[in-house]
Formats: sequence, C-alpha cells, structure tokens
Amino acid sequence: MTNRVKIHSAFLLALALGAPQALAHPHVWVTARAQILFAPDGKIEAIRHVWTFDEMYSAFATQGLGKDGKAPTKEDLAPLAKTNVESLTEFQYFTVAKTGPKMYEFGEPRDYQLEADDEKQVTLSFTLPLKEPVSAKKPFTFMMYDPTYFVDIELEKTDPVTMKDAPAGCSLTTMRPDPLNGGDSAKLNESFFSGLSPGADFGIKMATRTIVACP
Repeated sequence: MTNRVKIHSAFLLALALGAPQALAHPHVWVTARAQILFAPDGKIEAIRHVWTFDEMYSAFATQGLGKDGKAPTKEDLAPLAKTNVESLTEFQYFTVAKTGPKMYEFGEPRDYQLEADDEKQVTLSFTLPLKEPVSAKKPFTFMMYDPTYFVDIELEKTDPVTMKDAPAGCSLTTMRPDPLNGGDSAKLNESFFSGLSPGADFGIKMATRTIVACP
C-alpha cells in the first residue's frame, strides 16, 4: 500500500472497509461550503471550511459512538476530528490558493471540530489560515479538490462560498467545472472498476474555482 493510500485511509477510515473497493475513485463524497475571512487591513487571512460527508463515511465515523441510539457529541468525535485534520496536512487540506501563477501556503488549521446531526451524518469544519495574509486587489483564486479524485468535493448549490469582513466593493465569482469530455469519462469509469487512480491531478478537472477581487 502506498503512502498516499495510507494517509487517505487514515482520513477516510477506508482501512475499516478492508476490501479492494476501498481504493475505487471517487470513494468518499463531500458537500462543501467555504467562507473567505478578511483581516482588519482588508487582506484575506483564512478560509473557513465546512465539509459534510456522505452517509457511508458518516456511518463508519459514528460507529460505536453515541448513547441510546443518539448521535455522538462533538466531544465523542473530537479524536477523529484531530485525525482527519492531521491527515490532510500532506495534501495542503485539499485546498489551492493563488494569485496568477503565485501559489500560497497555509498554516496549521484551527477551530476544527466534527459534528453529527440527528441522522448521524457528520460535518467537519475548520479554519485554514494563510501563512501570510494576501491582498485581493489582484484576483485571488482558490479551489478545493483531491488531485487523485479519491475524494469528490462538490460545493453546495446555494451560496457555497461567502465572505466575512470583506472591504466595500469586493466581489466573489464561483465558476463550476465544464462537463468531462469522452476521454476523461472513460478514464473515470475505468478507475472505478480497476481500483486505480484516473490520473495525477484528475481532481482539478472536477474542481470549482472561486475568484475574489477587491478594489
């Protein structure tokens, strides 16, 4: 098993499945929301992520937790929240931020927690700070995706990305990906049956771009 799969497995509890199907792509589905956080000086300082996981992952995450059939509490899920966030470090938290060709790095996430609703579906939320705050006077672009498409991250349909404390006049544009062409669709289908990745950086083809621009 490769190091990549080991780390993914820690994050996704795929090892608990103990079956070859665990390596199919995608294997876990996330519905995401994000909030762009601005500092008092008008620069972008962090991205607040809120990721709701599919029912299968949620079932494994909550297995054996909770009392009397009730959903587990945040305290019950705190160790798993820590494991999830730590396992994302090597992958830059499935988050890419840049201005033109310039790529930005992130610091350690904060305020992370895992919650389960009454149906035991789990949501991971965390704040991801930029190592250095970034001006949005030149368009700032960010995307959320797993390059290998082990995890499918899709933004909510309504208001998927918002801004907090943005200077007056800042705009936000969300650009969803084009449909896959025939060749890429064939690769994806093949990867499902073979259990192999459809290709390096395949996930970017499925990623939604968010562009922030300020006067």
